[in-house]
Amino acid sequence: MRRLVGMAVAIAACTSVVTVAEAVPAAAAEPGYFAAQRVGERPPMGWNSWNRFGCDINEDLIRGAADALVSSGMKDAGYQYVNIDDCWAEQNRTAEGKLEPSHERFPHGIKTLADYVHGLGLKLGLYTSAGTLTCQKTMPGALDHEEADAQSFADWGVDYLKYDNCNNQGRPAIERYTKMGDAIKKTGRPMIYALCEWGENKPWTWGRDAGAQLWRTTGDISDNWGSMTFILDQQVGLEKFAGPGGWNDPDMLEVGNGGMTDAEYRSHFALWALLNAPLLAGNDLPAMSPATKAILENKDVIALDQDWAGAQGHKLRDDGDTEVWAKPMSDGSAAVVLFNRGPASTTISTTAAELGLEGHTFRVRDLWTGTETETAGALRDAVASHDSSVFRVWPSTHPSAAPMTTLALPAPDYVPADRPLTTTLQVTNDGSTPITQLRATVATPTGWQLDGPGTFTVPAVPPGKSWQQQITFNPVAPSGERVRLAAKADYSTAWGKRALGAEGTSPLVSRPPSGTTALSKAPWLSSDNGWGPAERGTSNGEAQPGDGHRITIAGVGYDDGIGAHAPSSVRVYVGASCTSVGALVGMDDENSGGSVGFRILGDGKELAATGVMHPGDKAQALSAQLTGVQVLELSVNDAGDGNTNDHADWANATITC
Repeated sequence: MRRLVGMAVAIAACTSVVTVAEAVPAAAAEPGYFAAQRVGERPPMGWNSWNRFGCDINEDLIRGAADALVSSGMKDAGYQYVNIDDCWAEQNRTAEGKLEPSHERFPHGIKTLADYVHGLGLKLGLYTSAGTLTCQKTMPGALDHEEADAQSFADWGVDYLKYDNCNNQGRPAIERYTKMGDAIKKTGRPMIYALCEWGENKPWTWGRDAGAQLWRTTGDISDNWGSMTFILDQQVGLEKFAGPGGWNDPDMLEVGNGGMTDAEYRSHFALWALLNAPLLAGNDLPAMSPATKAILENKDVIALDQDWAGAQGHKLRDDGDTEVWAKPMSDGSAAVVLFNRGPASTTISTTAAELGLEGHTFRVRDLWTGTETETAGALRDAVASHDSSVFRVWPSTHPSAAPMTTLALPAPDYVPADRPLTTTLQVTNDGSTPITQLRATVATPTGWQLDGPGTFTVPAVPPGKSWQQQITFNPVAPSGERVRLAAKADYSTAWGKRALGAEGTSPLVSRPPSGTTALSKAPWLSSDNGWGPAERGTSNGEAQPGDGHRITIAGVGYDDGIGAHAPSSVRVYVGASCTSVGALVGMDDENSGGSVGFRILGDGKELAATGVMHPGDKAQALSAQLTGVQVLELSVNDAGDGNTNDHADWANATITC
């Protein structure tokens, strides 16, 4: 990704900085504005206990989270709800039929905790289910107890209710959720009402009528790339159902929980903000890393989510591994996310016209770095694998800033240890004025030798033009798991000197050994999984690494294989040295629902596939020839009915080389 590493851009005529206050009415800058606005007028922001702590909660943990929300600066960034998820209550109701907090974990009660949270200027949220029991079955659900439970929540000072869908006895969703909505209204207490119906009955079409301010559009998120992108894909086309007072909810944030990279978390956060999603952090707040803090507290990105007009962003263009997402803003600007889903870094571009903006020149703010530049209309960036660039763009007659300039040195999907590594160094000037005295330098990776010079000087790059140079490194003694590519460029503009840096890494790969190799033991180029990690040698289990069981398909056990959860992808470098791949595939017996389809791909092309498979189906042999294939991929899809319970096995999966 393009990153400014030198002098900050000087802004002569345009001295303002875009913040949350600029994206909302003037009243938003006044103290207490967010507390005073109508409940759900904007997507709620806060923290929820589930993604990081599950059932391992108590009142000290919740107090600590509330304290950290304030001390970390997150409250100042707009986060205000402290939400307690499942497992907070006693297993049984009182003799009067009321819920009561766990005597052991919440001995002072929810009311006392709510008072503490309110004393910090925050709000308290609580959880239950529209069923007989909650999802963890540790406490009663609210089905047929709606009025009593809603009144308890109101009496305790609860400001937000997450209403789940477990153990619902098969009763109609609209009936169950409307009944709780009516019960909340009857209490007279303003309360966010969040439907967690998993999108099964299209709650975006009836959620407002049920009294809700937000409604889950999918099943639960998991802290991995496959889960996040699977949920993202299901948001396409739902933008027309969202707006002030009613929001699509693609589930809570996983930022900072450790299952994804910082680049992936940046994409997760930026896209959720563009979608006007509720921004509910789920990390360990007191232990938050600087990188996580920088993502969650980025006020320029938060401003996209909280813009008072409430127009949800949407996918503007899909080019396969790269996507462009856009959102119109209330001040006449537009926001854009350049999203790289692919395994290699690449340059992604769009135009102001494609964003719906008119004009000849535009002011551009990079919402990750804060850098401001100007462009004649083109918007582009070198985006690392799984990362995103986020810009806000304003039409401007005379933008007083340096031209938007991109330095790119693409890192490939993978680097074979026995072949030359070739890439292209490129500098592009998308502004309306030239850049001059360009000096670009590439670094040589450890274990490689540069073929040719490593430093280049260019007198000028005119507006709308690029300079590029092919770079080749020859292997000498490559080692380690990854190869790091890096470059820097210094140049002059009418607004002073500037410096850019570019870097990326690629996995270093070698051909598999001769003979037959179990894919559970082979190096994986990458793996994405819909719930938890793909498991080596066991079933997928529940969600955590190593929690799987012996692979079992239709009552038959297998001692080896790969346990997956749709949507899933496991990629293996075979380097045109293997002849075949084979496995016995089917749904694991550890789940009784769902349906999946299996595919074997070579260099992105389908080589073999099953039809739809269901629980209890006997294992099916699936194999393919790999002659000439560089990268093998084992893929599992959800067969079109969502991915709930979609545990899939590649039993005894092997390659022959």
